[in-house]
Amino acid sequence: MYEKEISKLIALAVGEGLSESEIENLLVPPKDISLGDICMPCFRLAKAFRKNPVAIAEELATKIEKPSFISDIKAVSGYLNFKFSASSSAKLVIEEVLEQKDKYGCSTEGEGKTICIDYSSVNICKPLHMGHLSTTVIGAALYRIHKALGYDVVGINHLGDWGTQFGKMIVAFKLWGDKDKIDANGVKALHEIYVKYHQEAEINPALDDEARAWFKKIEDGDSEAIQLYNWFKEVTLKEVNRVFDRLEVPFDSYNGEAFYNDKMAPVLDRLKDKGLLKESEGAQVVEFEDMPPCLLVKKDGATLYATRDLAAAYYRKATYNFYKCLYVVAYQQNLHFKQFFKVLELAGEPWAKDMHHVSFGMVSLEEGSMSTRSGNVVYLEDVINKAVDKARSIVEEKNPTLANKEEVAEMVGVGSVVFSALVNGRIKDIVFSYDKVLNFEGETCPYVQYTYARCSSLLARAGEDVDFSKGDYSVLDDDNSKELVRALSEYKKAVKESAEKFEPYLVTRSVLNICGLFNKFYFENRILNAPEGVKEARLALTSAVRTVIKNGFGLLGIKVPEKM
Repeated sequence: MYEKEISKLIALAVGEGLSESEIENLLVPPKDISLGDICMPCFRLAKAFRKNPVAIAEELATKIEKPSFISDIKAVSGYLNFKFSASSSAKLVIEEVLEQKDKYGCSTEGEGKTICIDYSSVNICKPLHMGHLSTTVIGAALYRIHKALGYDVVGINHLGDWGTQFGKMIVAFKLWGDKDKIDANGVKALHEIYVKYHQEAEINPALDDEARAWFKKIEDGDSEAIQLYNWFKEVTLKEVNRVFDRLEVPFDSYNGEAFYNDKMAPVLDRLKDKGLLKESEGAQVVEFEDMPPCLLVKKDGATLYATRDLAAAYYRKATYNFYKCLYVVAYQQNLHFKQFFKVLELAGEPWAKDMHHVSFGMVSLEEGSMSTRSGNVVYLEDVINKAVDKARSIVEEKNPTLANKEEVAEMVGVGSVVFSALVNGRIKDIVFSYDKVLNFEGETCPYVQYTYARCSSLLARAGEDVDFSKGDYSVLDDDNSKELVRALSEYKKAVKESAEKFEPYLVTRSVLNICGLFNKFYFENRILNAPEGVKEARLALTSAVRTVIKNGFGLLGIKVPEKM
């Protein structure tokens, strides 16, 4: 808010040495709001001016003429502080929000640039479980955030659809499978026989030989093997897409490991031509000075994840000419991505620097961790269903006459599951608790949704004929109102920084801050029965808050109800 105007004022006072854009980058909010709304630390100028920052700030404060939107310029401890007039800043921010509506927070900075985002990475024949939550919702949030900033975004679900596990699944199906049961129960029935296979293989290792033989048949194009393989894939995608639709998670490509089978050889040849591919005990590797070698071909000729990831990277660059390529994958794969990116760097690919591993912590339930192989797994859909059931009970208790309780329960339940993975920095491990995520107080999804509903209720009771242009914005001069206006203004910065740092939680925190400040504003001020001019200003602020909550939660993939 007013950053460009203030940068011009400071640049005129400074003269040479700092450009307007450099000054704008230095501007930050003061730690103490009583000092002003924005400030510039003068320490960068000390060397050029040959003065200490305190003297520089004091000198600039006397040289700058105050325009109408600034009520005070004050030098404090080397900082040049600007205080905006309440009416000017509030009017500017609120009118901008109300004019731009669902476009507030959006920009065109990414125009002409493509971002590829690899997230979720579903394994065929395995269920979507709680371990998929973070990669799926973080990736989807980054997808929407980059879209809002004007980028062309390609959401990629890099399917785990290749490997000996498919030979294991064929053996398991032939021994214990029931087609009707699998058609009826989907991937859960597939998972049951997959678990049984591993239990039996511990007793009878010969099953693994049979599984390898069946996978060889898939590789060779055997009709029965391919038919079963494709059916497993169809059953899995039907079920996971139902969950993705419920979470409103977008994908543009489902090209997985199988897609890159015929694209690995050229990459290996390229690395060989550059002298990077070395033989080590019969295997093919790329060696590094500071970490273990990257294994690309086993001694039996089999390729690995890294081989297919390299092929995928070359394909994505050739197909999309990406500006950045993001991989939303848990931190346990840190070494894999360091090796993979380093191979590209050593191969002389200038775009290797544009590859980013967006790592995140692990998700567990209060009762412990999960494993698909052992059968100790918690299905993501089951968690969503349970959250919606609990939300339904809470909504029924709080508002038994609510007309659309089912719809609201779905918004609250699904939203709370999504919110749990986006409320903190992504690297933090999560212990999921139904009671905590469905609490209507504190930093929770229902708290934000209830605040949105409160705003909607106020505006509905005020009626559609309220004329916000009659608002007297000078009444929004108390510290709480000013902080709320500033929080609305800073939402745009939060959206931009969340893209730059690959951290959707910055949007979450911005919305939570706005909700906290609004609820304080709501309890401390008369709104509907306030005098003319005051009422319109406070309702305009309420409408702006409502808009930003909806926009922010929209970027996270969470819906907000009009009534709760």
